[in-house]
Amino acid sequence: MSLDIEQVLVPVDDTEQAEAAIRYGLAVADRYDAAVHVLHVIDEPVKRGIESGDVDAETVAEEQVSFVDETNELADGVSVTHSTVVGFSRSRLRQHPGSAILDVAEELPVDFIVVPRERGTEPDEALGKSAQYVVEYASQPVLSV
Repeated sequence: MSLDIEQVLVPVDDTEQAEAAIRYGLAVADRYDAAVHVLHVIDEPVKRGIESGDVDAETVAEEQVSFVDETNELADGVSVTHSTVVGFSRSRLRQHPGSAILDVAEELPVDFIVVPRERGTEPDEALGKSAQYVVEYASQPVLSV
């Protein structure tokens, strides 16, 4: 069986697990001559903080651009794009980190997803909650690392 992979989605937050997922995503993309799309998943408290002015939106954006710059340094010729999604809402069941990731996977579209499996220790780390959901419901192949 041969996979036809043109774009790999790697959802990230600000964790070491996300950094490891980027390395795997780049390796898959390199192997299949594909591109990588880095999806920054932010949690609802960060979104609310930006809206209220308690969190500086420019700082969040700079951190994301810095992460993508570091990813590009590792990319070795792999094309890297990025976007951001709010990955959680206590008021809307549908807006779970996993469902937000899968919505983006369908919209882009992507052919392969690499998602961090281990949950980090910080309360605002959105991705640890999503790996199982993505593995269970994705229509694309998923590598959980």
